[in-house]
Amino acid sequence: MEIRVDRDRCLGAGMCALTAPEVFDQDEQEGRVLLLDARPPRELDAAVRIAAGACPASVITVTPRAPSRH
Repeated sequence: MEIRVDRDRCLGAGMCALTAPEVFDQDEQEGRVLLLDARPPRELDAAVRIAAGACPASVITVTPRAPSRH
């Protein structure tokens, strides 16, 4: 998956950082979202989706991974 955030619309609620701290944090000055990993490992997919859904400002965009080719 690929993740994008819109920091300009972020309210600083911190739900993303609480739900998926490996992927999201908050800056110390404004409390807005910081994206730590735009392409996190698969084992974090569920946490990222939950974080995106919990964001009150809907600033997290998640693009699904392309299917694996074997």
